[in-house]
Order: sequence, then C-alpha cells, then structure tokens
Amino acid sequence: MGFRSKRKKIAAKTPGELDAMQAAGEIVGRALQAVKAAAGPGVSTAELDAVAEQTIRDAGAIPTFQGYQGFPASICASVNDVIVHGIPSAATVLAEGDLVSIDCGATLDGWVGDSAWTFGIGEVADDVDKLNKATEWVLMEGMKAMVPDNRLTDVSHALEVATRQAENKFGVTLGIVEGYGGHGIGRTMHEDPYLANEGKSGRGPIIQEGSVLAIEPMLTLGTTRSEVKEDGWTVVTLDGSWASHWEHTVAATAGGPRILTPRRSSLS
Repeated sequence: MGFRSKRKKIAAKTPGELDAMQAAGEIVGRALQAVKAAAGPGVSTAELDAVAEQTIRDAGAIPTFQGYQGFPASICASVNDVIVHGIPSAATVLAEGDLVSIDCGATLDGWVGDSAWTFGIGEVADDVDKLNKATEWVLMEGMKAMVPDNRLTDVSHALEVATRQAENKFGVTLGIVEGYGGHGIGRTMHEDPYLANEGKSGRGPIIQEGSVLAIEPMLTLGTTRSEVKEDGWTVVTLDGSWASHWEHTVAATAGGPRILTPRRSSLS
C-alpha cells in the first residue's frame, strides 16, 4: 500500500495536536499506575478493569477499548502465556508469581493515547523477571529510531536488533511474536501503517516531524507463534511460554522521540 513509493510519508500531527494526544496519553498513564497499585494476589482482572475505567472517566476521557470492534472492557489484561488482548474476567484471579500485561487506551477531545506495560504479582521467577526487563528495554531502545527522515522499518529493525542485544544483556532467550506489532495512531486507535517488531531497515514510508506510532514489542520465553482462543480475542503462545508486552505512543520530533503516554513515575 504505497510502500514502493520513495515519497510516501507517515502522516504528521501539528505541535498542538501532539499536545492534545499527550493529554490523552497522560490519562492512560494514570490509569496504568492505578491498575498496578490495585493489583495483587486475589484480585481479579475484572476488578482491575473497573479501576482503569473509573480513572479514565474521572479524567473526562472515554475508554478507547470499550466497544472497539466489540471488545467488552476498558483494558486488555493478559496473564502469563497470554500475549495480548486478554479479556478481563471475574474468573481470572491473580496469584503470587503471575506476570500480567495491561494494555489501555483513552480518548480525550477526539485524540487517542495507547500504552501497555507488564508487571509481576509479588515475586516472579528469575527468567520471567529477565523477560519483562528485557522487553521494557527493547521498547526504550527501539523507539530511538523514531526520528524524522528515518523509514518505518528502521524502527522495526531497531526493535529486532535490541531484542538480540537484550538476550545477551539480560541472559535470556527471547521469541519475537509473529504477526503482531505497532501501528499509527491519532484520532483513531489504529491508523496506517502497521509496524512490525522485526525486519530489514530502510523500507516503508518516511517518518516525518510529527509522525506518531504506537511502538509495542511482544516477546516470549519460547515460541514466536501464537493462536487466538475461542473468544475471538485472547492471543496465547502456542507452547504455553510466558510473554511480556510493553507499549508507548511515540512522536518523532526535531528534538528526538517524544513519549506521548508518560507514566510519571518509576517503571519498576
């Protein structure tokens, strides 16, 4: 879809529009912080969903995920071998040692913020801790390629390179989930282009000042392959290995990458 054109560019937002997107993104950050604070052994993912929805609505925003293509909740809550799109449920109760990914979106004044992070419930196994720290690091390293005049797949390649570096840095073998990745974002949650989490550099449309992408590595302790469960949403690893998912909405600016979904506190 236009990738063969050397002049194709990723749509740009104005400085004012980036500020509006960050206002939405900051609400997402607050919702994620509130969810993490509420999470613990014995807490259901449905309870976490209620916390996120309340935080978003109290800020005057709308939960973007709620009703999106029929999705029934305000967050995706993906536990252990669930990679993404886990549906919050009263039946899914967190336990010590679990790893939970919370993906959240908020719409404010017509602009969308989208972000995800993964955290452990109490003490997690050593390899799980390494997986999660590595995935966060890969996001932070990969987004460094989100600068004007780079091409779309320069970000993909940076994420792939960072993943292989993370294996050595954290002492863990990582699988890059096939078929899932980031995306453009603005007045709707999913805009063109699709952003793969691996690939050769120098391809796809040009990133310009004001271009915005949701960058979201998804890594596992095993397979790169996944399947969707019967609910039509929940994506799990084929081999049952655990997964981590981190995401920020990021703008390319003359001063470098700008995170539009800041969380304002420690990511630990």
